[in-house]
Amino acid sequence: MTDRATEILAGSKTIAVVGLSRDPAKSSHGVAAVLQAHGFRIIPVHPSADELLGEKVYRSLTDIPEPVDLVDVFRPSADTPPIAEQAVAIGAKALWLQQGIVSAESRRIAEEGGLDYVEDRCTAVVRAIGNLSVR
Repeated sequence: MTDRATEILAGSKTIAVVGLSRDPAKSSHGVAAVLQAHGFRIIPVHPSADELLGEKVYRSLTDIPEPVDLVDVFRPSADTPPIAEQAVAIGAKALWLQQGIVSAESRRIAEEGGLDYVEDRCTAVVRAIGNLSVR
C-alpha cells in the first residue's frame, strides 16, 4: 500500500528544486543528487549559481522554459507562499515542502491552484521507501 506522497513522487519525472545549495554537505544538495541518480530530471532554482549537479540553474520557477511535475522546496516556511504562487503559475502538478517545512498558506495556495501538496516530508526518504526510480 502506498501513501499519497509516494504516488505524487512516482508520478513525477521533472523536479524543480527551489533552494538547491551549492554546498554538497547541505541536505538540499544531497537529496537532489539522490533523486537525479535515480533518474529524476532535476532543475535547480537558486538566486546566483549558474550550474548545479550538471544542470543549468534558473533564478525562479517562472524562468524555467519546460514543464515541471514537482516543485521541491528547501526554503524556510515563511518563504514558501510566493513559491507556491509560482508553482501554480507555471502549471506544476505538485508542491512539496521538505522535512521540517510547513505552511498553511502555501497549502491553501497550492490546493486552490489545483496542485497536489506534501509538507514536512523528505523526497529522498519517500523515494527510498517506495523504491522509486525513473528510467
